[in-house]
Amino acid sequence: MYKNVDRSAPVEVGETYEVTIEDIAKEGDGIARVKGFVIFVPNTVVGDEITIKISKIMRNFAFAEKEEEE
Repeated sequence: MYKNVDRSAPVEVGETYEVTIEDIAKEGDGIARVKGFVIFVPNTVVGDEITIKISKIMRNFAFAEKEEEE
């Protein structure tokens, strides 16, 4: 019915982005931002410079997985 929960999100499901983990959420996930949009990334620590792949977009934030380095 709807393609994207929030059309203003600057990221898309399945796309990859280069980010730096800036903070840690209460649940322990790393927090990164793309154009100010918050993205939660599990299994990361502050200062990680990583490539992430967006898995789910909500109204005010998104979830992503860390891409494995080759």
